[in-house]
Amino acid sequence: MQTNLAEFIRNTPEGQEAAEILGKCVHCGFCTATCPTYQLLGDELDGPRGRIYLIKQVLEGVRPTAKTQLHLDRCLTCRNCETTCPSGVQYGRLVDIGRKVVDEQVPRPFGARLVRGALKAGLTSPLFGPAMKLGQLARPLLPASLKAKVPAAQHAGRTPGTPHPRRMLMLAGCVQPAMAPNINAATLRVFDALGIELVIPAAAGCCGAIRYHLSDHDGGLRDARANIDAWWPHLEAGCEAIVMNASGCGAQVREYGHMLRNDPAYAAKARRVSDATRDVAEVLPAMTDAIRARLKPGAGGRVVFHPPCTLQHAQQIRGEVESLLAALGVEVMPAGESHFCCGSAGTYSVLQPELAHALRDRRLGHLEASGPDVILSANIGCITHLASGTERPVRHWIEWLDAHLTAAR
Repeated sequence: MQTNLAEFIRNTPEGQEAAEILGKCVHCGFCTATCPTYQLLGDELDGPRGRIYLIKQVLEGVRPTAKTQLHLDRCLTCRNCETTCPSGVQYGRLVDIGRKVVDEQVPRPFGARLVRGALKAGLTSPLFGPAMKLGQLARPLLPASLKAKVPAAQHAGRTPGTPHPRRMLMLAGCVQPAMAPNINAATLRVFDALGIELVIPAAAGCCGAIRYHLSDHDGGLRDARANIDAWWPHLEAGCEAIVMNASGCGAQVREYGHMLRNDPAYAAKARRVSDATRDVAEVLPAMTDAIRARLKPGAGGRVVFHPPCTLQHAQQIRGEVESLLAALGVEVMPAGESHFCCGSAGTYSVLQPELAHALRDRRLGHLEASGPDVILSANIGCITHLASGTERPVRHWIEWLDAHLTAAR
């Protein structure tokens, strides 16, 4: 196995990338101060520095164990550590490589393989929508643990169909249309009110994050290529950007250029797609005056914003939503530990429920301290996870904006 791993490092792009990232590590420990799992557990191996040490050992030929796998599993991939790292270590990419290498050497128990397989196939399946509807019908009868994963049925409202000279693409997402259809509908209405048509190609599907972060890199790359194929004709026809209203999807799509850099058929297209990707928080601030002119009289209230890790750490988008809301006259309440993960992290809340709930409750404690009328966020996973621990409304900020625009109904 040591020889195989040496060949992996020497002969594969992933191995060479891992070696390059490890070469940047100075083991200063700044990252431990902002790592959620280290803060909860106090174990060096449950922080970035410890996990980097474990990955380095494995890549040097040390046989990983189930304990190695557990410490890597406990990582949220929130990338908070990247924000605080003075050396620019791209930990998120390294831990994806490390997990895949470890998973190839440490077989999981049958039950764990079944759950992970169900998440990869089920959440990205066309059958997820009908299954969610059945779950919502049975929601009053479900135990609390399952009810938390099944949000109440939501009406999406009117979907605009007005063509506009300005056109952008939008990714519908795999779980969002079933779990919270009003997020996409609200985004369409807001952009329509501002004179922008959002196009949603039917062939575009899951961004690939679910499979990729569960060590199915090939599956994640297939998802990426399918989306590129769906978007490419529209980009060539003049669509300005690819708009994301789920920051987790945006973070993944912005990695396409890197993920497919060695694919001669897709490398250039992937770079263009990544470069064209914009979160709604990057697009709308440029139209603040137009939004303000369409805002209903008296719109406001006390809101608090939870910035998803995929927004502030992965995409490095910080403060845009709060600044836009404040410019519109909204009272944006402060919240402590704004850098901290809520514990959702894609499939993490399913696979690591105890840690996920502890992080959720800690985050809610800060978000609710100021007594806001509503908690706003920017990612379906965070919204669903936070909502499972509070009676206070938790919504996407684009829904709040849509509800307060006179021209978006």
